[in-house]
Amino acid sequence: MVSNPTRRGAAALGISLAAAMVMTGCAKSASQSGDSSGGDDSTNTAAAQQVQSTGSAGPGCTYTKYGAPKVDLKGATVGFSQSEATSNPFRATETKSITDEAKRLGIKLIQRNANANVAQQNTDIQGMIAQGAKVLIVAPENSDGLAPALNQAKAKKIPVLTIDRTVQGSACSDYIGFIGSDFTGQAKIAADDLATAIGKKGEVAVLQGTSGNNVAQERTKGFNDQVKAQYPDVKIVASQTANFDQATGQKVAAQILQSNPNIKGIYAQNDTMALGAIQAIRGAGKKPGTDIKVVAIDGIRQAVQNVASGIMYSDIETNPRFGPLAFKALQDFYGSGNGVSAKVIIKDQHFTKDNAAQALKEGRVY
Repeated sequence: MVSNPTRRGAAALGISLAAAMVMTGCAKSASQSGDSSGGDDSTNTAAAQQVQSTGSAGPGCTYTKYGAPKVDLKGATVGFSQSEATSNPFRATETKSITDEAKRLGIKLIQRNANANVAQQNTDIQGMIAQGAKVLIVAPENSDGLAPALNQAKAKKIPVLTIDRTVQGSACSDYIGFIGSDFTGQAKIAADDLATAIGKKGEVAVLQGTSGNNVAQERTKGFNDQVKAQYPDVKIVASQTANFDQATGQKVAAQILQSNPNIKGIYAQNDTMALGAIQAIRGAGKKPGTDIKVVAIDGIRQAVQNVASGIMYSDIETNPRFGPLAFKALQDFYGSGNGVSAKVIIKDQHFTKDNAAQALKEGRVY
């Protein structure tokens, strides 16, 4: 698995990717939870992904190093494997960004959605290979479970670029590289925010994401480590999986609140679980934002609106607008330059009561 992201300076690839983002806006979700007010970010460069750092300063991965044939992207079929349903605003925005960028570049794109089923995602990827995909962009459902499909892609010399979540294997061998957020860093910010919100003392609970993927693992470890190191009077009394799902988040949060009536804060590892937790807090006869503070990660519109109105304390963005960076990476992979870094970490916004309303007004949320 790709290791946790570092803060080292961006290499030449990162700089070129960041420059590409200045020129290209990314698309907002066509399917969102909550109020859809606010500007469309499809041409909003402030909402676009920007590179924070890359994993190394040396030469990156190219098709020759990978052992893949040279491909003209405009004459080839690119496959996109989405992990989860687009009823989730993150996935809707991610899918639209990939689709829009392929259309803008004149690239033929085929895509499949695994609907949170790793076995289905293996089947989807293998199906796109059979359909003629010459390169793949994959948003993995599970970091450990895609070996059958990735092994088939490798055997057929079909490169795979991973976005948002990592996979097992080695960069520039089993996959080109990874583009995504600093998940550990996000969790540390969440820990700081929640501790501050409850006066650095009291009981808190954690709603974890899906087991078996690096995002949930890093968002758990980063939060736990930060609390342990910095906030000795904050006690994590419950930490349970809620599968990045709103209904499950509500159910699990309700059970936690019943067993731990003195909880002062909840950290949800994505916004949809936070929305479920808010429903559970109200169901327990308490007021979110007053009796129980809520901090989450993703930056969907409804969550940022909740921050602006005081229902949530803060929200850390995970920017899903991968289209321009992903296709720029493929262009660099098949080009004559420095290639693609094993790890490209993007910048994410941090929404608080001081900036949430302005971010909504400027169309910087999805």
